[in-house]
Amino acid sequence: MRRALTLAAFAAVACCAPFITPAAAAAETARWQIEQPLPPAGPAGETTSIPIGLGKVGDIEFWAPNRGLLITEGNPPTIPAGLWAYNGVDWHELATVCGATDGRIAWAGPEEFWTVSNGRRGQAVSDTDEAPPLEDNTLCHFSGGKVIASYAKPAFEAASYQAMAAAACFGPDDCWFGGAELPEPQIGAFQLHWDGQSLDEEANPQGYPVESMKAFEDEVYEGVAIKPQFEPPQPERENRLGEPESPTSPSDLHAINPEGISPTFLRLTAATVPVYTEASEPSWSLQALTLGDDENSLWAAANPLPYNEFPAESDAHGSQVTIVRDAEGTWQQVLGPSHASNPLTTYIAPAGHDQTTAEIEAEHANQRVNAIAPEPGGEEAWLALGTEAEPPSPSAKVARVSPAGALNGAATLPSSQEREEGIGPKGKAEHIVCPTANDCWLVTSRGWLYHYANAQTRTLTEDTSPAFSHLISERPRDEGIPQVEAITLPSEEIVETRKPKKPGKTEQRRRVPLISHVTSRLVRGSTLELRFHLAVKTRIRLVALRHRRIVAATRRRVLRRGERHLLLRLDPKRWPSKIELQTHPLAPIPTVPVHKRAGARNAADFGAAPRWLSPTGGGGI
Repeated sequence: MRRALTLAAFAAVACCAPFITPAAAAAETARWQIEQPLPPAGPAGETTSIPIGLGKVGDIEFWAPNRGLLITEGNPPTIPAGLWAYNGVDWHELATVCGATDGRIAWAGPEEFWTVSNGRRGQAVSDTDEAPPLEDNTLCHFSGGKVIASYAKPAFEAASYQAMAAAACFGPDDCWFGGAELPEPQIGAFQLHWDGQSLDEEANPQGYPVESMKAFEDEVYEGVAIKPQFEPPQPERENRLGEPESPTSPSDLHAINPEGISPTFLRLTAATVPVYTEASEPSWSLQALTLGDDENSLWAAANPLPYNEFPAESDAHGSQVTIVRDAEGTWQQVLGPSHASNPLTTYIAPAGHDQTTAEIEAEHANQRVNAIAPEPGGEEAWLALGTEAEPPSPSAKVARVSPAGALNGAATLPSSQEREEGIGPKGKAEHIVCPTANDCWLVTSRGWLYHYANAQTRTLTEDTSPAFSHLISERPRDEGIPQVEAITLPSEEIVETRKPKKPGKTEQRRRVPLISHVTSRLVRGSTLELRFHLAVKTRIRLVALRHRRIVAATRRRVLRRGERHLLLRLDPKRWPSKIELQTHPLAPIPTVPVHKRAGARNAADFGAAPRWLSPTGGGGI
């Protein structure tokens, strides 16, 4: 197994590194350094010693210090979309399926986890020509070193899955996923719940998009994005489950109880969570809370809404980066408007006037929290920082924040030593996680990894679990999307004829395909539309079979040669496993010469029957 490329690999060979005694290792101060894995081997087995970015990483999560995962959209053609795993020694490619544009990971057990992943081509099964949304709207369930299930829904329908931005599990039989606000006229935020047997939609009736989730102690917490509201309360509407819901006051933080405990959803109000403490900072003036946790505390950070996005009807004049912390059941505001000075928010736009260029630049220079992660064994949390207006080649910035709101340990990455060795900026800080004390990982916007560690935590005991040691390259078909197993078409025939002009010579000819140029789709979710070209006039019937039994069929029809189509209504409760075209040509089928080159051209001209007839197509990630 190839090792990750560390700073030492840039600077010196391992044989020249000084011997570190246990006492010296304990005393060594942890520091950040780049530790980028090498790209996977190419198709021919070729390898390289030059690291590259892994592409946009949506999430990084750890079950244990030597068992971690990250999900990426990839960096083609070298890095495919998928997952990477950490085993305490290095990062390696784990899966070339279930990658995502901005995916999420939720651990359900030591060898079991879920991912929010991209959909696959062909997911649209309605009668629209609009391309279906594919970003972050399906789920993959991993267990025992393989994808045991994949979940999706057809696009453009009332029950279509919305894009998901959050995931968390109480355990193997109780997982939650959340995302975008439901489309009108439905009310609430899109939520899915796994109860160990099935995946069901359970919309949070309090609405607002869910953008962050963490399982902490006995609840799953959700950070939501509250939209500005200046209109009178809306009349009672129905949620996704058809239940009446009345408008409620907005809450920036929700909680979900474990399976079997009622109510399912809880609103944590300002009386419980001190996020908004000033009249000038209403609930909508902050973006969604980003959550981070360890075994003792839950932290949440929210960035201010940009000044130019404040509604004209509002008297509010600005907002500040706000950080809150729950330790032993008591919430406190760490940073925010209740503090005399906020080290992350140095400028707040004054009310009632247009900003000058200098004021806009000052506002854009305010720090923003992209991620937050408490470090186990201590009282502080690491922040992945950025600004609203980043330079073209930004560096990664991190700092620690204490419960009193003080910043320390600030660092700009790459470090000065790394820059002297020729390592340039690798993107802004986007994700941060701390599996244990003196052991944190940072992911940049370009898919580069920095490791905060000392000599004791830089390399750990290698995790040799078989579930994370081999490449996963297969993803099952999506449950929730109707699929047809295969289609059987008439086969071609080879016909031999003798040419009179060349005695003793035999010319091979073949009949053209009776059925060619086949395309298929599902219309309105359950009607199969099959389009094809007929070579001659034919008596034809389309038959759907399930385990050798006919479950649907068209009447026998006589169709002339040319472009034709058939419609077959299917029963979702008796979905077929195979589709057959039963044909009887009513005229001689034309033949064409069989030549090595001409044969290839003819096959392309007549079109090939699809191997699989499935709305999910088989492409995608």
